[in-house]
Amino acid sequence: MASASFLSTIGKRLEGKVAMVTGGASGIGEAIAKLFYEHGAKVAIADIQDELGNSVSNALGGSSNSIYIHCDVTNEDDVQDAVDRTISTFGKLDIMICNAGISDETKPRIIDNTKADFERVLGINVTGVFLTMKHAARVMVPTRSGCIISTASISSTVGGAASHAYCSSKHAVLGLTKNLAVELGQFGIRVNCLSPYAMVTPLAEKVIRLENEELEKALSTVGNLKGVTLRVDDVAKAALFLASADAKYISGHNLFIDGGFTVYNPGLGMFKYPEF
Repeated sequence: MASASFLSTIGKRLEGKVAMVTGGASGIGEAIAKLFYEHGAKVAIADIQDELGNSVSNALGGSSNSIYIHCDVTNEDDVQDAVDRTISTFGKLDIMICNAGISDETKPRIIDNTKADFERVLGINVTGVFLTMKHAARVMVPTRSGCIISTASISSTVGGAASHAYCSSKHAVLGLTKNLAVELGQFGIRVNCLSPYAMVTPLAEKVIRLENEELEKALSTVGNLKGVTLRVDDVAKAALFLASADAKYISGHNLFIDGGFTVYNPGLGMFKYPEF
């Protein structure tokens, strides 16, 4: 029994850490919150989906291990309060996951896109990330330690995979990641982002207007890596790696979880095997 307990402890890669996850009530954020908890972290879930957020927090053991905080990431007072409440509850903040994000309807012509929709996406996806980065830095710089990870997208590097607003916003997330990695490196704080291919999430289902198996099939058809399906747990595992000591010298990096999608051009038709 003692041996099993010992193995369980050493297998936890975030033992003693405290993480805050924006957009942690569903989708990728929920998967990250749950996996971090399984690996020993105490988790603050910041979101505007109160019922879902409280449900996830309760599933992680309630107030001793997890708290839910209502937080609109475009509201700086909300973000500052969420960070302060995380520290007042758990004593510190080691990991900030800037994950809250939205998309808009993909319209093929820029003249059909409205200024209001464009600004709404950038407000959450860019200003929201900026604010969560800012207030993470506020509390991490004095301790000279910490890790900030943002959710970007394949749209951080390629065009034509999402709307103008979404693509612009994810390029901006990568820019913020690079700039902040340079600024905070002097304090031993690492800053990275994750760029996954599309997968089944509430956001993707809403934008693409397909559900579960239909959506997975459609994404697999246009994806590069066949025989496997990307799921939110895979993105959570990549976040776990970047948050852990295994990635202690990785900063300013954009980690693609895309099965090679961003490195190939299907229009060239290269390397096509005959059917067999």
